[in-house]
Amino acid sequence: MSYRSLSRLAVALLSLTFALPAGLAQKKKANDQGQDPSQRERNVKPELKKAYKDWLDKDVAYIITDEERKAFKKLATDDERERFIEEFWRRRDPDPDTDENEFREEYYERIAYANEHFASGIPGWKSDRGRIWIMYGKPDETETHPSGGSYQREPQEGGGSTTTYPFERWFYRYLPGVGSGVEIEFVDPTGSGEYRIARNPDEKDALLTIPGAGLTLAEEMGLSNKADRVANMGGVGMAGYMRESDSPFSRLQLLADLSRPPQIKFNDLASAVNTPVIEDNPLNFDVRVDFFRQSDERVITAFTIQTDNQNLVFKDSGGLQEAQLNIFGKITHVSGRRAGVFEDPVITRATTEELTEAKGRKSAYQKAVALAPGRYRVDIIVRDIASGATGVRHQGFEVPKYDPAKLSTSTLVLAVKLEGLGDQPAVGMFTIGNAKVIPNVSGTFHRGSPVGVYMQIYNAGIDQTTLRPAVDVEYALMKDGKELGKQLEDWRGNSDAGQRLTLSKLIDSRGLTPGDYKVEVRVRDHVSGQSLVQSAKFAILP
Repeated sequence: MSYRSLSRLAVALLSLTFALPAGLAQKKKANDQGQDPSQRERNVKPELKKAYKDWLDKDVAYIITDEERKAFKKLATDDERERFIEEFWRRRDPDPDTDENEFREEYYERIAYANEHFASGIPGWKSDRGRIWIMYGKPDETETHPSGGSYQREPQEGGGSTTTYPFERWFYRYLPGVGSGVEIEFVDPTGSGEYRIARNPDEKDALLTIPGAGLTLAEEMGLSNKADRVANMGGVGMAGYMRESDSPFSRLQLLADLSRPPQIKFNDLASAVNTPVIEDNPLNFDVRVDFFRQSDERVITAFTIQTDNQNLVFKDSGGLQEAQLNIFGKITHVSGRRAGVFEDPVITRATTEELTEAKGRKSAYQKAVALAPGRYRVDIIVRDIASGATGVRHQGFEVPKYDPAKLSTSTLVLAVKLEGLGDQPAVGMFTIGNAKVIPNVSGTFHRGSPVGVYMQIYNAGIDQTTLRPAVDVEYALMKDGKELGKQLEDWRGNSDAGQRLTLSKLIDSRGLTPGDYKVEVRVRDHVSGQSLVQSAKFAILP
């Protein structure tokens, strides 16, 4: 090798010697700056503890919303998860002022019931019946066919006889977020005890795929073909669907609605009730508060809410025109303690032919709550589901203290409907004593419509000779300060118990001219010498 070649090799080795530490230094600097992903320290999120994972995937799997699930998964610490769980149940607590969370207690009771009654090859809570029971509770009505066998089809199923697998029908009068009159059918085609939600009425038919067997009435008469029914899976052949709820689209919609978590019942209304002003789509409604003595310490307080149907939006639902209101109310004592909550849907239906007349009428709702005497406030919010129109009312009221030694009365109610219940049970809205009384909250009556007058009298004296109330009651009708006429109450045949008397009268308005009126009820007790007057104003429209 020449001298020149040796010199070049020495220079190259010397350059490599000095360059290597510099490269290592540069790599170290890059690592220090976190620019090398392979060398960077990993930030691994720890896996959820089993207790929280079970709560999310088992305990509340059917009722937690997608938004809540995402929020829970983003939490970093156990303290945050504990607070989240606490708030989760609080949002669903029907009465946050009590120590118990009634919803949570009932919910876990539902899970226990499902595991006990609906288990088969899988735990009860995982079955379709268990899921529906856990989400919505006990159905209002049930129909069970645990052994299947011979079955006469319902008319809407096409009629005719067939043989079925074991099946059940559950009926719910109303499910928030699902609808009214919800019917769910469960079928056990394997006989294993695992009932599954049926997508159509034919799933329970054990003879469905057997030619010539289990025919519907139309198929027996040659008006339709069983093969067509099997191909369509869910109709009644050529006869079509007798109920809109049996159509494939309605069935699929029902299954989709039942797969979603139940609504947090009117939670948006509960939060909006404190809104001072409701925006640009207001809904007008009237509120009335009436009082009826229950005992010395409790008073039945009836809240009546009334809206004009012309302000509601009607939509077609199975051939009927339907308008729905959601109503939420919160009752608060003057001390700030919550005294009660009520929340319900109000549905008004009419045929297409009746719609014009129905819009000229009113929709009414009533909630009766037993309260102790004192001062309260009620916050009420009403929302039209179709239009989103919303109204809010904040009203203070005082529940009276009824002195057992004094003559007293309930509120004087002017009613749009007033009738005795007869042998019917005294339950449901607008039931007071043994009568059905629907107040006219606005106080306006059309000429020719009867004006109902209802009132209860307490602590009235009894004539010991006749054993009839020793009380004179006089009805007086007044207009512009002048008395137009009066009528005395006849106590013969009175059947009220104890010292409570009921006044119930209909005033004929056919002879009244349009205008403003007042009815006075004057009460005088001959035993105690006490007297009092109750009055109410109303208007007669043409």
